[in-house]
Amino acid sequence: MTKMTGAQAIVKSLRVNGVDTVFALPGGQLDFLFDAMYQEGDNIRLIHTRHEQGVAYMAYGYAKSTGKVGAYAVVPGPGLLNSAGALCTAWANYAPVLCISGQIPSTGIGKGYGDLHEIDDQLGMISHITKWAARIDHPTLAPEYVGEAFRQMSTGSPRPVEIEMAMDIMALEAEVELLPAQAAPVLPPLDEEQVQAAVELLRGAKKPLIYIGSGALEAGDEILRLAERLQAPVVAFRSAKGVVSSEHYLSANFPMGHRLWGEADVVLAIGTRLHWPLVMWGKDEDMSLIRVDIDPAQVTRICEPELGVVGDAARFAGALAQRLEHEGHQAASREQELSALKARVDAEIRDKVGPQMAYLDVIREELPRDGIFVDEVTQVGFVSWYGFPVYQPRQHISAGYQGTLGYGYATALGVMAGNMDKRVIQVSGDGGFMFNVQELSTAVQYQLPLVTVIFNDGRFTNVQRQQKEWFDGRVICSDLHNPDFVQLAESFGAAGYRANDPESLRAAIRQAFEQNGPAIIEVQIEEFFPAPWPFLMMPQNRKAVCK
Repeated sequence: MTKMTGAQAIVKSLRVNGVDTVFALPGGQLDFLFDAMYQEGDNIRLIHTRHEQGVAYMAYGYAKSTGKVGAYAVVPGPGLLNSAGALCTAWANYAPVLCISGQIPSTGIGKGYGDLHEIDDQLGMISHITKWAARIDHPTLAPEYVGEAFRQMSTGSPRPVEIEMAMDIMALEAEVELLPAQAAPVLPPLDEEQVQAAVELLRGAKKPLIYIGSGALEAGDEILRLAERLQAPVVAFRSAKGVVSSEHYLSANFPMGHRLWGEADVVLAIGTRLHWPLVMWGKDEDMSLIRVDIDPAQVTRICEPELGVVGDAARFAGALAQRLEHEGHQAASREQELSALKARVDAEIRDKVGPQMAYLDVIREELPRDGIFVDEVTQVGFVSWYGFPVYQPRQHISAGYQGTLGYGYATALGVMAGNMDKRVIQVSGDGGFMFNVQELSTAVQYQLPLVTVIFNDGRFTNVQRQQKEWFDGRVICSDLHNPDFVQLAESFGAAGYRANDPESLRAAIRQAFEQNGPAIIEVQIEEFFPAPWPFLMMPQNRKAVCK
């Protein structure tokens, strides 16, 4: 037992559980928390930003790219609410993000006195976009509650959690007993009957297909071993890209997956919501579906599978591969067939969205093989979901179904902070970049060598395209007035470069990589990029649709 403040009890409990980086923005209700982090010295790397949205997105990027907990701290009320968009993104993308929020004085909580930053039922409000949330009402409770936060993030589906502490409790001193680090979660046991049932379905399949999501990020070796045994192509959309390298003939991008889905007789879905295939492409009686997920709620979501398994992705896929190997099952190679299909789909993509692909090709060629790509809700970003190859898990970071415009720049700074030994390139549109433009200051202050490519066409392109197509060409509020992004970057102390075509972008990326700090590359786009939707909003290709 050691005498410490509530704030110190939180910080020391974070350290016990392995946290060495916290993204934070100071304010009155966090003064004692920041002082506690100061006292930790080099044990805590503290990165402060210029807006609470930036803090939370950086924690999200850190978590998604490293697999570790991304921790951030904000003041209560408007500070916490400013970070809510990033919490929604973390929720949608199964990211272990820990939000530490301040609170008004404990004597005023729930009283409606009008204390600074007070909102009614803050804990109840934030509970709707977190897996678990709790208020720590005494310093002695901090180790237990921090430990529970880590247990929640590591058990089942990893999702964001929130803890909060009133400012007077952060200042209160008490004898506190620190607890050991939260133990690794106990995985669900294998059900051998389910393993055998899955093996029988897959062994009898003529056109098996594996579809994976972010729940498969740590199961790449086992899934590839299984896929090679079955000669089953593996489809990944956004978060699971790289679980099987894009270079492998069994790796299938989203539009290739659509073709394969239409003829598949058994689909093994691992760690995925499977939303777009089931809702848009359909499922009928000619397809048997096996769903494997650590979250029981996902197994039967949208429609009832022929076999539903609550379990760990790596453990179950490994058990299937082992059983098939033991039985001597080896499907005939489909390399020639799948390589030809991959080439046809790639040619179609380049035919329809060639301008975006030309830029993505340059980025892929200049980004090292272990580099990380962060997209945005923008034309090049959309095409990257199916047109940008990656070779390892966590090399493509996305906002997922939340589609949070403007998430990209701050998220990429968090990716950079967590991967200082790698190169990181982020793409933005001119609209999305301006959502978190102030974080250029953070990038320069902490010398985060992120390279961001801004495609500047002076409009919210998606919005304007739809306005023109849906409303007889009437355009409103979708044209943008932008700064000179190169001069803007330089005014913050970052490097700025211009490009106007793929080859000049290549030269700019090389220049950006030669210097040590953050860089902005502005690419001026005069005309609309072709619509990316033909390879995303693909038609139903089964007889029925699950809804």
